Amino acid sequence: MWVVFGLGNPGREYADTRHNLGFRVVDELLRRAGARARRGAGDYDLASARLGGTPVLLVKPSTYVNRSGRAIQQLGGRYSFGPAELLVVVDDVALPFGKLRLRPGGSAGGHNGLRSLVETLGTGDFPRLRLGVGGAPPGADLADYVLAPFSDEEQQALPGLIAQAADAVQRVLALGVERAMSLVNTSAGE
Repeated sequence: MWVVFGLGNPGREYADTRHNLGFRVVDELLRRAGARARRGAGDYDLASARLGGTPVLLVKPSTYVNRSGRAIQQLGGRYSFGPAELLVVVDDVALPFGKLRLRPGGSAGGHNGLRSLVETLGTGDFPRLRLGVGGAPPGADLADYVLAPFSDEEQQALPGLIAQAADAVQRVLALGVERAMSLVNTSAGE
């Protein structure tokens, strides 16, 4: 069984921020599966669903991004999955807005949510789908940037980006990470 773990912050004040793209992709996957996330037995909301015939847990931690490891630890205590079956969907300031990158593993790359997951799991060997939000303008505080809403122009492009990211997740579920990478990383955001 796959676990799709979208990073984001709980609360209305964060709903439309760059840091919550992972939540928005999970919401789109929930819509596609005709499922509804409910409060889990820990610091997360989840739904058990099928996407393209593949069983999947769609998860949104209710911790803040920096403490995402706590939710994954709790989830791992209730469900059986290894790091290779955990697909993390995360915003990335190192990628231009709208670009997607699928990787089978790696470092936290300066992202506090990924750092929390790596520390909790004891490994960076879990797949991640990184969604480009662009870098902060010169002199801007990075934390303020990722917690700010998208520009009007970006807002118009968001539905397409979220749909493209949800398609990428479904490719991973259907084909596996390695095969999906060749499709996602060559077509994403271009």
